[in-house]
This record gives sequence, C-alpha cells and structure tokens, in this order.
Amino acid sequence: MTTSATRADAAALDALLTRACGPGGAFDPAELARLDEAEEFPRAAHRLLTEAGLGAHYVPARHGGLLHGLDGAMAALRTVARRDLTVAIAHGKTFLGAMPVWVAGDEQQAEALSRDIRAGAEVCWALTERGTGSDLLAGRLNARPVAGGLELDGEKWLINNATRARFACVLARTAPEGGPRGFGFVLVDKNTLPEGACRPLPKEATHGIRGADISGITFHGARVPDTALVGPAGSGFEVLLKSLQVTRTCATSLSLGAADRALPIAVRFLADRRLYGQRLADLPRIRRALGEAASGILLAEAVAVLAGRSAQTLTRELAVTSAVTKAFVPTTVQRSVDALAELLGVRGFLTGVLEHGAFAKLDRDHRIVAVFDGSTAVNRHALITAFPLLARAHARGTHDGPGLRTAASLGAAQPPLDLGRLTLTSGGGSSVVQSLEEAASLAARRGPGDIAAAARALAQESARLHEEIAAYRESAKGASAAAFELAKRYELVFAGAASLALWQHNEPAPGARWWRDALWVRACLATVLRRLGLETPAGPDARDLLCEALFSADLAEGEFSLLSGLEGS
Repeated sequence: MTTSATRADAAALDALLTRACGPGGAFDPAELARLDEAEEFPRAAHRLLTEAGLGAHYVPARHGGLLHGLDGAMAALRTVARRDLTVAIAHGKTFLGAMPVWVAGDEQQAEALSRDIRAGAEVCWALTERGTGSDLLAGRLNARPVAGGLELDGEKWLINNATRARFACVLARTAPEGGPRGFGFVLVDKNTLPEGACRPLPKEATHGIRGADISGITFHGARVPDTALVGPAGSGFEVLLKSLQVTRTCATSLSLGAADRALPIAVRFLADRRLYGQRLADLPRIRRALGEAASGILLAEAVAVLAGRSAQTLTRELAVTSAVTKAFVPTTVQRSVDALAELLGVRGFLTGVLEHGAFAKLDRDHRIVAVFDGSTAVNRHALITAFPLLARAHARGTHDGPGLRTAASLGAAQPPLDLGRLTLTSGGGSSVVQSLEEAASLAARRGPGDIAAAARALAQESARLHEEIAAYRESAKGASAAAFELAKRYELVFAGAASLALWQHNEPAPGARWWRDALWVRACLATVLRRLGLETPAGPDARDLLCEALFSADLAEGEFSLLSGLEGS
C-alpha cells in the first residue's frame, strides 16, 4: 500500500467528520465541548466511527481488516484526533488492546477477535495496577491454573475503556515468583463471566480527556478457558515489549492530530488580532515564535511518518525506532503547543472562546499522549539500554539502505506489516541514524549549500554522540541523568536524519507549498541544530520564511503537513 492510498482513506474519513461537525452532528464542536465540561463519554461520535468501520483499521489485513501497515491506522487516528482527542483516544484503545493477539495469538483467537472488532466490539488493554505504575513486572493480578482453564483474581486500574469494553486483554501473573517468564496475556470476554466475577471500578476524574472511560476492573474468581491465554505460557512480558513497539509508534498520530488543530487556531487568531495599532502577526517576536513552533511540528511529523512506514521495511529496528518516536513526538508537539498557548495569551486557557475552547481542550487532552504506553522517561530508558547495540552498529558503518529507501519513499508500495518479524532488540542499530554519512554526501553533491552544511554538521554530531554512547557505563544505581541527556540528543539526531531521508527520497508536485525552496526541511534541520546547541547555516532564518508562508496561506486543519503536495503520495 502507498501513502496515496492511506491518504485517500483518511480523506474519506475527514469528509465524513466534516459533515458530522455541523450543528447537532456527532462531532459538533459545541456538543463535544459540553460533554467534556460534563465529563460525559462522547457516545454519538464514538458510535459514528464504529458504524463507519474504523475498527477495521485495527485488524491486520490477513485477518480480514484494513491494517496493511501502520501508516493507514496512523492516518485514520490522526484524522479523528484533529477533530477531538478524547474521541480518538477512546476509540483507538481497541488497536492497543488487541495488539497482543495479533502479535502472539493463534489463528483461531485472531480470527474470532477480528470478527468481533469489525462488528463493533471494543478491547481494553489491562496493564497497570495501583501502586506499581510502569513497573509492570510488579503486577499482582494472578491467573492460576484450574480444571479446563485459568482463574483470575486481582485488580487493574487506570485502564482506558475498562468499563465500556467487552474484551479485556489482561497482563496477569501466571507464576507466583513472577519475573520476565512469569506473566501471560489473557483475553477475557466479560460477557461470558458469571455475575460477581468481574466488577468495574469507578471512572476517575482527569485533567484532560475528561469524558473518556478511565477506570479499572476487578476480577474475583473469574474463570476463563485455556483458549483465553494468548501465546505460549510465560510469554507475556516478551509479547508486551513487542506489542508496545507497534502501539507506541501508532500513538504518536494522536500528537500529529493535536498539532493539526492547534496551529491553524493560532494562525487565525494572530492574523485577526490587532494590538497597539498593528496586527500581532506583524510583530517580529510573534513571527519568530510561531515559526519555531511550526518547525517543531514538521519535525515531529517527519519522525512519526518515517517511523510508521519503517515498521514494515525496518521491522527488526522497531525496538529503537518506537522508543525514539514515542519519546520525541509527543514532547516536541507539546513544546509547540505550549509556545502557541503563550502567543494566544489568556484565550489559550479559556473554554468559551476560540471555537468553543478547542485550543484549551486539546492542550489538556494532549498531555496524556506522552504518558500512556510508556512515558517519555520510560522510552528514553529503553533507548539507553540499547546504547551498546547502537554504538556497535554505528561503528560497523552499515545500514539497511533498501529498507530505508522504501520507508522514506512515500509513493512506494510496501509489503504487509509482518508482526512475526518483531524482535526484542535492534541488533542492526538504527538505519535512519546510520544513514547520515551517506545522506550528508548526497546533500554535498546535490545541494543546496545550506542543507549540505546542515547535513554535514548533523553527521559530525552523530559521530561525537556515538563516541559518548560507546563510553557510557551504567552504574549500580541505574541510568544516570547524563544518559538521559544522551538519549535526548539521539532523538534529535534521529529527527534530523529522518527529515533528510524524506527530503532526499521524494519529489514534490509543482506548487507544493511547504516543499517550495526546500522550506520544510530547512526549517527542520535548523531546529535540530539549534536544539543540539550547534550553529545553523548562514542565510535567511527558516523560521521566518515558514511563518511568512503560514500567514500567506488560507490554512485549514490538516493542510500544514509535509505530506501535502508530494508526487505519488
């Protein structure tokens, strides 16, 4: 499937949601704002997505769904998130909850769950418990063997859709001693349990996504058949780590949707607002800040888009790619949203202005994206544990050129996503980062000069960074603060390399606004160098040029994207 096909599907979904945004529609902004204020679940919007068949995007094509690659599911969730993050997070949870079955379930389990999801069933992912947070191996909910099956006892807490979902994919302790081989996933159909075996916990009040079903579930002597166990006995932690590689990558589409909504709101406000006798849009400080925020959004998009496509062609590197992507994209988008909020002033915090308080709502809602499926710190720690592999792979000076080219060429057809190729570690390192020397050489031959200079500076920084990574040794107390700083630098180097790869492997259509004069990649590379503390190439500041382009465009939600105007995309 090519990016053009996924964008066509997303365009059809966007048209449906546009119609539903009218007064009284399921996505009427005024009604969604009212539901948020009342902390009520957005049932009509959720139902519309289910009836439109969005659930098919959560099911692999081999099991009858539309999930050929991550880019399709990411495009769909981004489209919904652009309208309302609460709805997108509530509906998209089934993608997360079902993933262990696609990764490790048998054919019978997968086919049965596929039919149920495509018919509208929801699946929650019951991972966390009170008091243990992200330490999932400390989980106490147990599944002990009984005649003909397993018996579950214990509680899961802070689970999205725990009350509403028919199915719960539960991470349970299957061996009393626990440990990496002492857990398993159990797919529980709550409809089959007797009364009293399963009890929902109350919905928790939350800062953002106020209407979402963030609750929990308690099992007491809940018996399920042997066929409910997903994968081999004791494989739960391995299945979890592999599943998270996919879900973490996909979750960043929610951040892109938030950015799609936030930026046009800010641009429209700044263009219309007059202060001290002139437009805010004409003030140099305002323009620079807007250009910086927009550059960050494009940089986050470059990482998420390439990561999503690389899941099919660089699958064995997804352990690193997903950690980088989940750590970098939500935090980078939130940084831009925070900057836009400052430009909006008090209007960025009011719930009754600027399109029914849409900005204030998305700001609150988006903050949870950096937390679920592993927080930013958790993902950076995962990257730190990969430092020895990354150092050795970089020293070899090799990368998967064909896999990277196919992922970066957005018009290129890709093979189906093969979850059986997921690995716990990335022995080959990161082809995205390890391609930097080659990308810098190509930029030097083809120009322009400032991009070539930026590429060379980035390649040199990558070499220095890998020397530091190779020298790093973890202490008995765990990863140091310095290691987390190395991880943040690695994310920025990855982001710059992703931007170069996408720019070098795609041709824009005539008139493609953000590709004109290589505007988007200039802005992204300059942002990376600046955030790394490096000097940017001489010449006009790309942030100012990007700001000028923003104000000269009649910008609608979703139009500020490096995907706009690509040949074959």
